[in-house]
Amino acid sequence: MITAIDYCKAAVSGRIDSSNALQFENELMELVPSPCEGFTLDIEKLSYISSAGLRVLMKLRKSCCGPVKIINSNEQVYSVLEMTGFSQLFTVEKAFRKISVEGCPVIGKGFYGTVYRLDPDTVVKVYSSPDSIPLIRNEQKMAKAAFIKGIPTAISYDIVKVGDSYGSVFEMLKAKSFNDLIIESPDKIDEIVRRWCDLLKIVHRTKMEEGELPSCRNRHIEYLDNIKEFIPEKNISRLKDLLMGIPDSLNAVHGDFQMKNVMLSDDEPMIIDMDTLSSGHPIFDLAALYVTYQHFKEDEPGNTMDFLGIPSPTADYIWKSLMLNYFGPIGDEAIQSLTDKIRIVGCIRFLYILSVSDLKNGPLGSLRIQHTREHIDELLSRVDNLVF
Repeated sequence: MITAIDYCKAAVSGRIDSSNALQFENELMELVPSPCEGFTLDIEKLSYISSAGLRVLMKLRKSCCGPVKIINSNEQVYSVLEMTGFSQLFTVEKAFRKISVEGCPVIGKGFYGTVYRLDPDTVVKVYSSPDSIPLIRNEQKMAKAAFIKGIPTAISYDIVKVGDSYGSVFEMLKAKSFNDLIIESPDKIDEIVRRWCDLLKIVHRTKMEEGELPSCRNRHIEYLDNIKEFIPEKNISRLKDLLMGIPDSLNAVHGDFQMKNVMLSDDEPMIIDMDTLSSGHPIFDLAALYVTYQHFKEDEPGNTMDFLGIPSPTADYIWKSLMLNYFGPIGDEAIQSLTDKIRIVGCIRFLYILSVSDLKNGPLGSLRIQHTREHIDELLSRVDNLVF
């Protein structure tokens, strides 16, 4: 009936009714420490609970000075807890639907997970971390906030379990990513980049509410703590001053606007991967795109083919076209000045990615760190602010 899983966590199975409620109470209370600062009951295998069982749950709540959490509830038991008001007294979480992605085509892969097409109408983003529920819920929250403000955003309508991991399900009617469109129709690259860039401008024009999103500038300042091992302290100080000089704002910043995260569904573009959404200056989105289309491939020429499925010259063309579409015909000298500013922020982002992943290891990682450090030295010699 009840099995200890961990300290202050137990699993309940079978049925709990008047015939065994006392036994359930005795077994449960033996597992509750004194004092009890919180307890979790996993009821995935509990098929039924009567009012006698609910009274035991109330005794558990009264004996704990911390929250009691009930997880993996099936629909029937959840309905009982909801109808009786127990869902307001306890933290109650439904069991997640289990699915398999075996044989499903991969339509995108990023830092946090992989996106699979389940069927013509739906896709699922499977997170690489088994402890990804907070990330998924945060992405749902960010996506709703953006959608309300008019940003065309795909919103997850379900959380599912995929093996030992979790995934977020989206309705994407016959959608293809802009990255796939480039691969399938390279002759239409100019039109595709223009539509992609137009959507990016919509994001950057969107004002969010005060305190609704984290500050992208502050996030990058925090990145500096992670990359101290890679660059001299004097450069850390200068980079921090440059970041502090960027005006903070409530304008939306996606954080990873590369073409695999922008879908075309029924000829309407929409954005996925909203977990990096923040507010601030557009330089942070442009810097992230520089890292994707330029920085990663510097010391690994095949990177864009491996990651995006496009050759290096195509990545170069996308970057140059993005700059022209975003800023207009302002001349080569102005474009170079803007690129230098974007590259500085891109170097910070790139080193941060290396610092929190295995990409810093081995000869390639060492070469990337060395070259990025050299780029920062060079750029700081001619850039005195990051404002545009």
